[in-house]
Amino acid sequence: MKAIIGIDLGTTYSAVATMDETGRPVIVHNADGANITPSCVVESSEGVMEVGEFARRQWGNAPETAAARFKRDMGTSSVQKINGKSFTPTQLSAFVLRKLMKDAQAALGPIAEAVITIPANFAHEAREATMAAAKAANINVNFIINEPTAAALYYAFKQGEELHGTYAVYDLGGGTFDVSIINVNGHNVEVLATNGVSKLGGDDFDSALQKLVQRKFKEQTGRDLELQEFTKNDAEDEKKALSKRPKVTTRVGRALIDLRREEFEEAISSLVTQAEMLCEATIDDAGLNVKDIRGVFLVGGSTRVPMVQESVRRVFQKEPTATANVDEVVALGAALYAAYKSDRSVLTPVQRRSIDKIIISETTSKCFGTISFSRNDARNEQRLANATLIRKGDRIPCSVTESFYTVAEGQKNVNCQVTESTAVETDPRFVKIIWEGKLELPPDRPAEQEIKITYAYDENQIMKCSFVDVATSRETKIDLSMASSNASASDVHKFLVE
Repeated sequence: MKAIIGIDLGTTYSAVATMDETGRPVIVHNADGANITPSCVVESSEGVMEVGEFARRQWGNAPETAAARFKRDMGTSSVQKINGKSFTPTQLSAFVLRKLMKDAQAALGPIAEAVITIPANFAHEAREATMAAAKAANINVNFIINEPTAAALYYAFKQGEELHGTYAVYDLGGGTFDVSIINVNGHNVEVLATNGVSKLGGDDFDSALQKLVQRKFKEQTGRDLELQEFTKNDAEDEKKALSKRPKVTTRVGRALIDLRREEFEEAISSLVTQAEMLCEATIDDAGLNVKDIRGVFLVGGSTRVPMVQESVRRVFQKEPTATANVDEVVALGAALYAAYKSDRSVLTPVQRRSIDKIIISETTSKCFGTISFSRNDARNEQRLANATLIRKGDRIPCSVTESFYTVAEGQKNVNCQVTESTAVETDPRFVKIIWEGKLELPPDRPAEQEIKITYAYDENQIMKCSFVDVATSRETKIDLSMASSNASASDVHKFLVE
């Protein structure tokens, strides 16, 4: 029987999980016997693209020969260079996914399908890029799930007694931050509100620690610190050490630099404050106050930082809950979701009983609209405005249809635009156009002909849009989940992945 897996494609580390024969989600060890795999890529001297711990070490020692932290740029045109060769975040993510898949197949045998997790705040381009990376890695992915939702599902499943009430999921990983307010009733998980920042996480903590060491080194030696003398890997190691003890001493060249936890906390205070403000805003978005939150679930390696835990206690006014390894909960939740969405016939009776009670309901994390002319009768004028069709917080899946009208006699076409924003916004200057196309119209028609626009937001949280001229049934439509990507399978298969 083929296995079903959940994949947490992380900024700094990735993990794979599956449901075992007893109906419990378990982590799948990689080829090195580890639970998590560094999301780093290096080109060996033989031209082989390697992923994992060796690549992480190489990235720290010789950054020009390796790539890391590319998840933060998913869906953008940015590139990273390895030995002078340029790679997009999608291509690099595909290398990581191929490695994860190879290790999973070695441990489990053939894989039927996988669920991949993404940050809740990922824009459409980033979601599409993630799906493109999976396709390039030859992984059969039918669904993606937001990371905080996967984590919430695991916590709801893991508790010895059923959860009931409203909880917060605080997810601070290597590169992104998400916070979600959820309502849990047993294994029924409903997301009430979610927010996130695509570039806030442990990588930023490491950069802050690097700058702190750089300053102290300059004060002590009188010279500037060279990059290779205290790398991001060094900063990550010292950050972990400062989470366990109040003071550490690190050797940089011939200098010994003392680092105190208070200094590190001051260096990252603005980042932690940003996360606090987002938590407060998300509670407001859910229409609740902090006293309504029964508990807080911690997710992501950066939640081990004592200052972060103190911040969570301060904002939510209660002690947070964490599992033994906060790096694994997203993958474990993804494995549960993979089983939940799978064909029940491929599951054992025990596995079916484990997931039969699971119900998941998510909400949108962005607003989506279109740009049209808005009439001001008092001034007898028209101006461009953004009309919101799907609002942030609408329950998924959802579909909205609204009518708009042509503005000019003999109008030849309609400019179809799909916009995205973090809140309801009417000013076109403050929204992002995520797709644009044309709907051709027949000639010589009067003005005010009806154009119906439908936006459908599916379970993968990917937009499907339709623009229809009612009189002729002419239609322009786009499935944004199938939009083109910078990476193709052939781009990735030019290299071997070890």
